[in-house]
Amino acid sequence: MNRTDDETQSKNPDIQDQVIKEKLLDAELPGFQAEFNPLEAERLGAFKEDALSEQDALDSSIDHAAEDEQ
Repeated sequence: MNRTDDETQSKNPDIQDQVIKEKLLDAELPGFQAEFNPLEAERLGAFKEDALSEQDALDSSIDHAAEDEQ
């Protein structure tokens, strides 16, 4: 069975860490656009869920208080 580079990297944390470190260093170069695969981005915290809940958003609405008064 042939494995892609991404599959091989995902099985070896040492390789993952080294690749991510190299990409982060490359990203510091002006004009260079480093690309991260979904696994790498997740390890860096790019997909951390910190959005408001629907209820929190409704509770923070300015218009919400005005609707209650009418």
